[in-house]
Amino acid sequence: MSELAVIGKDVPKRDGADKVTGRTRYLHDLELPRLVHGKILRARHPHARIVRLDTARAAALPGVLAVIAGRDVVQQPFGFAKDQLALKPDTVRCVRDEVAAVAAETAALAEAALDLIEVEYAELPSVFDPLAALRPGAPLVHEGRVTNHTDLRYQFTHGDVPSAFAAAVAVVEGEYRLNFVTPACLGTMVAIADWDPEGRLTMWSTTQVPFLYQRDLAQALGIGGDRIRVLQPPVGGNFGRGLDLCPIDVIAALLARRARRPVKIEFERVEEFIACPTREPCTIRLRTAADAAGRLLARDCHVVIDNGAYVSWGSTTPYVMLSTVAGLYRCPAVRFDTTIAYTNNPYSGSMRGYGNLESTFAVESQMDDLAERLGLDRLEIRRRNATQPGDANPQGFVIGSCAMPECLAALADAARGVPPPAPGCKRGVGYAGMFHVGGGARIYRSDGCGAIVKLDDFGRVSLVTGATEIGQGSETVLAMIVAETLGVPLERVDVVNSDTTIKPWDVGAHASRTTFVAGNAARLAAEKLRAQLLAMAADELEAPAARLRIADGWIFVRDEPGRRIPYDRAARAGHLRERGQTLVAEAFYDPPTEMLDKDLRGNVSATYGFAAQAVVLDVEEATGAIRVRRVVSAHDVGRALNPLAAEGQIHGGIHMGLGYALSERLVVQEGQILTASFMDYAILKAADMPELVVHLIEAGDAEGPFGAKGLGESGVIPVSAAVANAVKDAIGVRFTELPITPAAVHAALERGRAAPP
Repeated sequence: MSELAVIGKDVPKRDGADKVTGRTRYLHDLELPRLVHGKILRARHPHARIVRLDTARAAALPGVLAVIAGRDVVQQPFGFAKDQLALKPDTVRCVRDEVAAVAAETAALAEAALDLIEVEYAELPSVFDPLAALRPGAPLVHEGRVTNHTDLRYQFTHGDVPSAFAAAVAVVEGEYRLNFVTPACLGTMVAIADWDPEGRLTMWSTTQVPFLYQRDLAQALGIGGDRIRVLQPPVGGNFGRGLDLCPIDVIAALLARRARRPVKIEFERVEEFIACPTREPCTIRLRTAADAAGRLLARDCHVVIDNGAYVSWGSTTPYVMLSTVAGLYRCPAVRFDTTIAYTNNPYSGSMRGYGNLESTFAVESQMDDLAERLGLDRLEIRRRNATQPGDANPQGFVIGSCAMPECLAALADAARGVPPPAPGCKRGVGYAGMFHVGGGARIYRSDGCGAIVKLDDFGRVSLVTGATEIGQGSETVLAMIVAETLGVPLERVDVVNSDTTIKPWDVGAHASRTTFVAGNAARLAAEKLRAQLLAMAADELEAPAARLRIADGWIFVRDEPGRRIPYDRAARAGHLRERGQTLVAEAFYDPPTEMLDKDLRGNVSATYGFAAQAVVLDVEEATGAIRVRRVVSAHDVGRALNPLAAEGQIHGGIHMGLGYALSERLVVQEGQILTASFMDYAILKAADMPELVVHLIEAGDAEGPFGAKGLGESGVIPVSAAVANAVKDAIGVRFTELPITPAAVHAALERGRAAPP
């Protein structure tokens, strides 16, 4: 790859210093004139009819400006299936459900007012297991429906699956249970709403999809989207939480309209555990067939998802689960089906990796089981089945660049140099691969992003991008792309991306798409601006634009580098003359992809990412404690535009993946959330983290900006599968449910000791 001035260099995140020194003002920190505080009253029961709701005492409390309930306001259904209202007027279907809300001069006053609201419920029969919810006579979560089946079902068949299983030398099968987990963002959910006298609404939000949020909020409020402006203050991390329009957003707007003052609703930590969208709980039944050489012949998969009370993004994750079942390694025959049922549990949303962690856990567990059954090396069976450039998988995903073989090769010596286990501990090494979209995913008619690049008199470049920064460092890498394309110093490039009235349209931050899609848009706009700038400089340098080049902030004649001018001088020459022109260029990049058809076939991404991880861990036999000693993570990144940030993304993903594998579980029993603080919801601390070794495999991608692929989710996806495989390697026990806790390991070891020889 050619030497570049900015791309490929380690660049600290632009917002890093402000965040670690406390200068960043998050949405929690934002204060507006006349701002009042909102609080939400939630259901006490997972399923009940609201018999009586009296807000009179709350409304009479001094300092209370508005009290609203579902029967008091005009609202429209919203959500993925339009099956809920922000304030529930008649029936509550889970403990997250919002029944009333208060706006008051202070948060404490609003909380006190909630205590004065009187609600009388008539409890209704509840159902908490998705399979039980589908049995005849089960309580209906939505009384207007015939059954608890949602309208979502994902079915796919490719090849002759029965014949493949009949011809197989080895068949393995298992059932894998994945539980609720929460994103555990340090910043809780928050929204601010303010109506102006003309009836226009400004929302301050941590959404990841500002333009879709603008549309959905308008529909929920029954107004036109042109009356809503969305502002996005800095976000520490969202991890998919901001993909939904949530009741907090609608309620903030309803309260602000009633109070005639700006309203801020922010969750306390307990409320965050209750009301934040989670990763969906599911059960995966998987069978895998292979021939004597270990080459895959078929997979047969059925996924059961606990939909919760309302359909949200969590119930659409089979879209990605299927892509892993069909596309992680070559597999000529695939059958996939789902059961998605309403229950009276909380509903789930989008979370980093979006269904891929779950299916990878099942698929990679069975790769190890097949290797054991056939007597093959665990890395070798993966090499024999690895996807290659030019492949088209059963769904029609067209694989362009692919460095999966190189990623697997990078794991060969994963355990070398790790100190031996302590006495009483057993060492295990586990492997897992990863397949994910690397250039967005066309789940809407457009997967595009707009960019505007402007150059001012003083040489400052402004990139106005549709892309949303949610803590992933996109502002830094987009600035690098523009600086490299224009040939100007990186420190002269600013990024503007926080206001829907200013920035161009974008579908949102999800599907590891920002670097690829927004990066291409920024590059295209910068190329147009560069052409304008060179045309202006041609007069100054008395040379045709074709002979000019920009580098290090200078415009010069290619074969006479001594003939040069500062690039900002050319910009001023264009402005400060008769019939001058501004230096502004725009571009919109929509990748060359297609939506899945009704049979779930189509090429949804312009490129696909691959990775492989090895986990080295020790298991203490006396207690079941697991200590991860090293994680080696090799990623096909196309090209690492900012290697420092790329490695940081992978580190963060590994941390999240280890929590999913070993400690994190949002405990939901009988519809009630029992883990409502970090005292009992165990995210890993810094001292728990192992040695991390990252390999960035740079094979280049023809469609990506400077050859790059998306990377935001790949670090988290294979971790739990590699951990489970390492535990199996250490103690011979296959765990099929996450998290794998010391108690679970100890119990399994005790059962093994008690079993007859």
